[in-house]
Amino acid sequence: MSTDAGASADSAMIGETGRLVEPMRWWHLDDVARIESEVFLGDPWSVEQFWQELAQPTRRYVVCRDAGAVVGYGGAYLMPPDSDIQTIAVTPSHQGRGIARVMLDRLLGDARAAGCTHTILEVRSDNAAAIALYESRGFARISERRAYYPDGGDAVIMRCRLDGPDRVAQAPA
Repeated sequence: MSTDAGASADSAMIGETGRLVEPMRWWHLDDVARIESEVFLGDPWSVEQFWQELAQPTRRYVVCRDAGAVVGYGGAYLMPPDSDIQTIAVTPSHQGRGIARVMLDRLLGDARAAGCTHTILEVRSDNAAAIALYESRGFARISERRAYYPDGGDAVIMRCRLDGPDRVAQAPA
């Protein structure tokens, strides 16, 4: 990934795709809330919840922009040695293009850089694409939470080691 000349040092272009991953800022929140409503139909976070997350020093949130438009976002809670992937979402029209993978890799890299040794997440048990993504990045199923979601859906709890011999491979630069 190369840094875009017009972006901050925290921003990175995704290959030659024209997509840019950068820290989430307040001016992204209207787009983030729109995507949240498209992806998490039953219980979307409000703009106020995202404001509260951005205000926390233990949080890292990123967005992915494609041709200037926000098409995805993700966030993590970082409190070394622990970390927790809070959310990842990609607008339906851009799903299946590797955007979630790139944002996840960025968040895992941020967790490593902060000194976290592992991370956990919850994912809907019926979200096969997300589970496959997480498994491809080194996450393993460790538990399940019945009726975790407001609609009664179950969650799979997954964990990934960020250090040691069985840690997840770092994404190529």
